[in-house]
Amino acid sequence: MYDHGLIAPAVALVIWSLVILIWLYATRIPAMRAAGVKPNDPRGKAALDLLPTHARNVAANYNHLMEQPTLFYALCFALQFLEQTQPINIGLAWTYVVLRVVHSLVQCTFNFVPLRFLIFVVCTIVLIAMSFHAAIALGFVPDVLH
Repeated sequence: MYDHGLIAPAVALVIWSLVILIWLYATRIPAMRAAGVKPNDPRGKAALDLLPTHARNVAANYNHLMEQPTLFYALCFALQFLEQTQPINIGLAWTYVVLRVVHSLVQCTFNFVPLRFLIFVVCTIVLIAMSFHAAIALGFVPDVLH
């Protein structure tokens, strides 16, 4: 798990995002057919509001995986290029991936928003820690630990 530094968790989250994309199509296409919504529906996005909640939640989660995780990818590659592949950074990266998977499963299944928000906050804290480590490596923050 640690052999590939911070590249492996980044690739793992990409793979998870693709799993969610497949799940999105597996739920959205049948839901669109059932609701009589066509891809070129003149109502645009409003037509998608006719879809059942479970189909909308998977689509929303896919969109969420295209938002905050972009910071994660940038941090993984920055830390990798800065040779900051210490176990703490790799552990943080894998923690982020696991939390995003859990976040997805919550949102795509029962979607309990307070739990989803708590997971999102913890994900953000992990990103802050990774950012702090990158800032130290770049000399933006003095490394008081050495």
